[in-house]
Amino acid sequence: MGIGWEFYRTFLAVLTEGSLSGAARSLGITQPTVGRHISALEASFDQALFTRSQTGLLPTEAALALRGHAEAMRSTAAALERMATGQGHLVSGTVRISASEVIGVEVLPPMLASLRKVHPQLKIELVATNRVQDLLQREADIAVRMTAPKQELLIARRVGEVELGLYAHTDYLQQHGAPVTPAELPRHALIGFDEETPFLRGARKLLSAWTRDAFSLRTDSDVGQLALIRAGCGIGVCQSALARRDTRLVRVLPEHFALKLDTWVTMHEDLRGSPRCKATFDALVRCLQAHTASVPES
Repeated sequence: MGIGWEFYRTFLAVLTEGSLSGAARSLGITQPTVGRHISALEASFDQALFTRSQTGLLPTEAALALRGHAEAMRSTAAALERMATGQGHLVSGTVRISASEVIGVEVLPPMLASLRKVHPQLKIELVATNRVQDLLQREADIAVRMTAPKQELLIARRVGEVELGLYAHTDYLQQHGAPVTPAELPRHALIGFDEETPFLRGARKLLSAWTRDAFSLRTDSDVGQLALIRAGCGIGVCQSALARRDTRLVRVLPEHFALKLDTWVTMHEDLRGSPRCKATFDALVRCLQAHTASVPES
C-alpha cells in the first residue's frame, strides 16, 4: 500500500503537537484516525516513530530523519494547491510571500492592503522570517531577500539598497548622552543579537565594539530589537527608512556605521505566467523601490 500525503501531514502534526489528541484537534480529524496514520507509517518504515513519555510523544531518531522529507512534501502540496486555485486570467488564489521580520511587519502590510483592494479574490500568506525560504522547493512563491539570489530558474529584480544605521530614542539620549566616538559605545546600553549571525560578523568589521558580550539587551528578533530601540532601552541597529518615520529616533555615529544591503524580489520562473504572482511581484517591486528610495543617497 502506498503512503499518501495525508499520512505525512498527520505525522508532522504529531511532531508539532506532541500528542495524538493535539494532532487530531489541529487537523480536524479523530484521534483514532491519527493513530491509524502513525501506525501505517511505522509499519511502512518497519520502526517506531514515537515513544511515550510523561510529557507526551517523543520523536525517535527515525522520525527526526523523516521530518525534513515530510516538510518538503508539505511545501510541494501547498504549492500545488496554490497553483490549482490560481489558474485563469483573474487575479485570484493564494500567493505565499517570504520576507525578513522587519520588512514583513513594518513595510509590506500597507501595500498588501492596497493590493487586495484592487484584487479582493487574492489571498496572501506572509511568512515573516529571517530564514531564507527555498523558492525552488516552493517553500514560498515570492521572496524578498537582502542578498542577490544565486540559484538558477529564479526571476530576480533588484529594487535598491536598505540602509542600516545606529539609532537611539531621544529619551535614552537625554538621559545618557550620545557617544561621540565608537570607543564610548561600551559605556552605553547596546541592543543586539543573542546568537552569532553573518550580519553581526559584518557589523563587527565596521565597529569592533559590536559584540555579543557588549550587548545589554539581546534578542534574535529584528522586530524585538526595533521595539527595544523605540522604547528607549538603548542604542541598536535600525533601517534608516523606518527611523525617518519617527522624529524621536536619532542617528548615532553615522560617520562610523552605515551598512547598505542590496534588496531583491525573486520568484520561480515557472510562475511568470501566473496572474496572481505577477500582480503580487510587481506590487512588491513598487513598494520596496519606494522604501529603499526614502533615504537619500549618502
